[in-house]
Amino acid sequence: MPTSSHAPIREIENTWIPMPDGVRLAARMWMPQDAGDRPVPAILELIPYRKRDFMRGRDEAIHRWFAGCDYAAVRVDVRGTGDSQGLLFDEYSRQEHDDAVAVIAWLAAQPWCSGKVGMTGISWGGFNALEVAARAPEALRAIITLCAADDRYADDAHYMGGCLLNENMQWGTAFMANNALPPDPEIAGEAWRAMWLDRLDHAVAFPALWMGHQRRDDYWRHGSVNEDFPAIRCPVYAIGGWADGYTNAVGRLLAGLECPRKGLIGPWAHNWPHDAVPEPSIGFLQEAVRWWDHWLKGIDSGIMDEPMLRVWMQDSLPPRSSYEERPGRWIAEAAWPSPRIADRRLHLQLGRLTAQPGRPGRLSITSPQTTGLLGGEWCAFGAEGELPGDQRVDDGRSLTFDSDALEEDLEILGGPVVHLRIAADRPCAMVAVRLNEVLPCGAATRITACSTSPIATATRRPRRSSRAGNTTSWSGSRTSPTASPPAAGSAWRSPPPTGPSPGPRPNRCC
Repeated sequence: MPTSSHAPIREIENTWIPMPDGVRLAARMWMPQDAGDRPVPAILELIPYRKRDFMRGRDEAIHRWFAGCDYAAVRVDVRGTGDSQGLLFDEYSRQEHDDAVAVIAWLAAQPWCSGKVGMTGISWGGFNALEVAARAPEALRAIITLCAADDRYADDAHYMGGCLLNENMQWGTAFMANNALPPDPEIAGEAWRAMWLDRLDHAVAFPALWMGHQRRDDYWRHGSVNEDFPAIRCPVYAIGGWADGYTNAVGRLLAGLECPRKGLIGPWAHNWPHDAVPEPSIGFLQEAVRWWDHWLKGIDSGIMDEPMLRVWMQDSLPPRSSYEERPGRWIAEAAWPSPRIADRRLHLQLGRLTAQPGRPGRLSITSPQTTGLLGGEWCAFGAEGELPGDQRVDDGRSLTFDSDALEEDLEILGGPVVHLRIAADRPCAMVAVRLNEVLPCGAATRITACSTSPIATATRRPRRSSRAGNTTSWSGSRTSPTASPPAAGSAWRSPPPTGPSPGPRPNRCC
């Protein structure tokens, strides 16, 4: 595995990168001491999370490592955040993309740069790495995107299946608070106070902005790279974690992109793979350098000789709201979608989940609006209580369909799909579907879930709805490996709760 060379590193606490409109962005940089005589590729991370304080410790560990491996690592504050000039009005704006293209051109033109640039980041930085790659700046030769999505409407922190996420308010208010902070006077100089007041005067209520676009429209199509996968021509390494909220994009990117690409999914929450839980973590920085060496330096690191997709196949476990470790094993697929994976179709019957279709029937339910409280956070960061707990309480408030006990080991890799025929007596309703493993002791571990709001008109007429569940990996066996004493076989459970939008009149779906 490649390691940091520990060569002397030059650190630049702040440098100003000029934009075409005269605004200057603030950047912190690390590079080999002799890069002026021996130019090296640059690696860019462009995020709004304050390089001077909030992300300082994290940046130091990651970017100094890249510099020690003979790269110029560059951490830039997005326009209107941290120490950068200008104003920020939204996430992933066209202005942000224009700025990123200008930053890449500036980096490639520096005497210490070889002219080749990579871009990386997690969450926001993973999003804009994909979005900027779709702009295809000449010097951008490869990206690594972590914990990000290709679809801003269907798979971000705002809506899921058309249903508003709590994260829209939580993340939006946290982002408002971040944007209200001043630049550092040591960097911005005497202008710091005027910059700060300008930010406060132009503050945006981000949750309200995003709630103004409750359906997929041009607002969300902007920045959603799945609208035009072929626009991305540089190589892409997409990384996610099963406990994170953004895992679905990895498979879609591998399936949709035409450029060289790789995918990696571990058991992790929303964090860097070398510093994440649940364990096992990996040497992500070493893996990243192998990627950069291949695409930015032309070194045969062997990374492109390996399978397209590597995944941590998680073992069956009793339900807990947090895990320090997820037992399992690494598996690999040479292509995605994989021709080695077979579909398995099950049918919803009266309380049963069966291999063969049965007689048509009607089931009605109005789930309490408290249904789903055991579902955990939409996006876990690795803290206690974030993951789905025992699903039995929510199952008791839902229609449930149970399979027979499994007679042999079963592994799932991909996104299960559910087809429903539903009707409602209200103009607006939602359906949530969970796929659970029912252990011999009766506990129910959630495997995957999805939600949708398919009913837009007041009608009793049945309507078809199809919805893909979140991508998952799960290895279930006839007995639970953690049970003591060994128990009888586990079973599947698919409980779809249905519930109304808030209002005085109950909803009923059939």
